[in-house]
Amino acid sequence: MTAFAPDPYDRDCPTRQLLDRIGDQWTVLIVGTLGDGPLRFTEIGKRVAGISQKMLTQTLRALVRDGILERRMYPEIPPRVEYELTDLGRDLAEPLGVLTEWATQHMDRVARAREEYDRAASGR
Repeated sequence: MTAFAPDPYDRDCPTRQLLDRIGDQWTVLIVGTLGDGPLRFTEIGKRVAGISQKMLTQTLRALVRDGILERRMYPEIPPRVEYELTDLGRDLAEPLGVLTEWATQHMDRVARAREEYDRAASGR
């Protein structure tokens, strides 16, 4: 691998792609959901309301590829597959948890700002 100076403001930099993945709403919710321990696909889907099976599959695959999740398959009938945060994923869960907490704590202020903006934009 060639050493490079990461620059997320450069559209071709791999760190930009990683930030896009981390900033995705589904990534934030999936990583948060798995913070309590491993879960099966259907359990993740139930806890992350509104995610389609296709999007859940795509996001889980991408997070496994990035080393944020581990996918474990158990040789049972029917087969059981669980997803779990890796060490890298647990490191990521901390700052994402802070962002989630920030959003929760400040949602009332954001809602007021939106109302004011919409009122001004509509001319009322």
